[in-house]
Amino acid sequence: MDDFLLFIAIGFIAQVIDGALGMAYGVTITSFLLNFGIMPSTASAITHAAECVTTGFSAIAHHRFGNVDRTLFFRLLLPGMIGAVIGVLVLTRIDNGFIKPFIGLYLLIMGIIVLSKAFTVFPPKKVGTHLIPLGFIGAFMDAIGGGGWGPIVTSTLLASGFNARKTIGTVNASEFFIATTASITFLLSNVIVGWKVILALAIGGAIASPIGAILCKYVPVKVLLLIVGFLIIGLSSRTLWLSYHEFFP
Repeated sequence: MDDFLLFIAIGFIAQVIDGALGMAYGVTITSFLLNFGIMPSTASAITHAAECVTTGFSAIAHHRFGNVDRTLFFRLLLPGMIGAVIGVLVLTRIDNGFIKPFIGLYLLIMGIIVLSKAFTVFPPKKVGTHLIPLGFIGAFMDAIGGGGWGPIVTSTLLASGFNARKTIGTVNASEFFIATTASITFLLSNVIVGWKVILALAIGGAIASPIGAILCKYVPVKVLLLIVGFLIIGLSSRTLWLSYHEFFP
């Protein structure tokens, strides 16, 4: 029972962060699961299964508070679903350890760019043509690493000058379909998951989802950018550090 409550608390905290900042749920949960010695494919499968519930509630909350841009949503959706399928198929066939340094370096650069935007006045941009490859790459990396849809897609859009509140809400809403697609692919690939852990994470995340959406709506853009920037830099630095020790023990 204590472990069940612990996973509920972890799911709650991860979803509050994700709902407010548009990222970090998958990275937080997967990192925790890996510390228990769970295989990367299983950790990613558990995370995405829990996200099917948490991102569903988060999507409803963001839509209710007017945080979703419909054009941006549909531009990201299909390439993201395709990327999720391919990412799962790759993860279930090869060791994903060697990909981590590249993800970490990319996110570190994005974190620095986002952080600089907090001190720059910029107008919101309209949807660009780069969204198809962005959605594909974000979902592909998310499936392989157990997280990354938010950090890759949200950070790139914010660094490009997209409106922070609309970006966070839209990326969160589209993540429901990315997570569902990945989960179905994991299921068809016969990846075994712990349903008790999934249930606990989903309960904690579902409770926290409205809180994240409210924070996203009322916290100033500059504050969000500062938090997102430092968060990405911290997570990516940790990824690079761990990857270094994996290659050079």
